[in-house]
Amino acid sequence: VQLVESGGGLVQPGGSLRLSCAASGFTFSWYDMKWYRQAPGKEREFVAHISSDGGSTTYADSVKGRFTISRDNAKNTVYLQMNSLKPEDTAVYYCNAAWRILNYWGQGTQVAVSS
Repeated sequence: VQLVESGGGLVQPGGSLRLSCAASGFTFSWYDMKWYRQAPGKEREFVAHISSDGGSTTYADSVKGRFTISRDNAKNTVYLQMNSLKPEDTAVYYCNAAWRILNYWGQGTQVAVSS
C-alpha cells in the first residue's frame, strides 16, 4: 500500500497550489479520502474529506471556500486545490485513505506560505 503526496512548495500569500495524492496497492474506489495537515508545534488537523464515489465532500471551517478536494478513481488519485493561501496554511499536508477498519497515511508534502 502506498499513498504518495506531491505538489507542495513555497508560495506567496494569496497564491495557489494543487496537491496530489497517488494511491496504489489497494482498491482506491472503495475508500473515502481525506487531507490532513500538521503545522509546526501543533496537532494534526482535518482539512477535507471526499466520499469514495466523489459525491460528498466536507471541509474544515478554516479552509471552506478556499480549498477544493476532488478525486479521479480512474487514476487512483485525490487532489486538493488550495487557493487564496494564507501564512496559517503552512503545514505538512497528508492524505489519508479509510475503509471500514483500514486506514492508510502518506508521508506528507510540505506547504509553506510566506512573502
